[in-house]
Amino acid sequence: MKSLTLVLIAGIFSTGLLVEPPNRQASLVRLERSLRQTASLVKADNVRRQARRKVLHIISRFNPNMDAGLKQRIADEIFEMSLKYANLDVDLLCATITHESGRTWDPRVVSKAGALGLMQIMPATGRWLARYEGMDFSDPEAVLFDPICNIRLGARYLSALIETYDLEGGLAAYNGGGRRAAMWLAHNKADGILWQETRDYVPHVLKLYDEFKGTM
Repeated sequence: MKSLTLVLIAGIFSTGLLVEPPNRQASLVRLERSLRQTASLVKADNVRRQARRKVLHIISRFNPNMDAGLKQRIADEIFEMSLKYANLDVDLLCATITHESGRTWDPRVVSKAGALGLMQIMPATGRWLARYEGMDFSDPEAVLFDPICNIRLGARYLSALIETYDLEGGLAAYNGGGRRAAMWLAHNKADGILWQETRDYVPHVLKLYDEFKGTM
């Protein structure tokens, strides 16, 4: 009986009855691919949630009275800009906004020089950037006081400057202009080339950047 059983088992293997049918194998491959995609989506969603939570925490720290819905929209936009531009991340954008807005995160803040909004964009610069974003700039204040538009324009500008001058040079250019930043870099970041405001600006933003990277 035992020998008969062994013969039957051998026959099953030899006829391929225990081999997975092709359609079964294909189904398993599709299932495995689907599971990997699902895991990737879950990971991406977790990254998004963490980033949004961090931005909301930073906004609440500096502007606790901001409308909750507006906070959510700003957090979403900052995260989207961090995806759009490889040389920007949530922490750098938040550090720039925090310093540019005078640590207020007030979408309607105005500088003595006339720069507007969270990322302190001059109207002339905003008009130039708006062309690339396809924005109607017929009312500069309406655009630049809109925090979503302001962040979108500011992120494009900051990313382009960092692409040209690297991080420190890009920050220097954002505050003091590209020509001065280029001179500074050409002279190995020598003292006396950047305006005093810019000399203070770069380390202050970088300090906030390091601080935000170390939270949550």
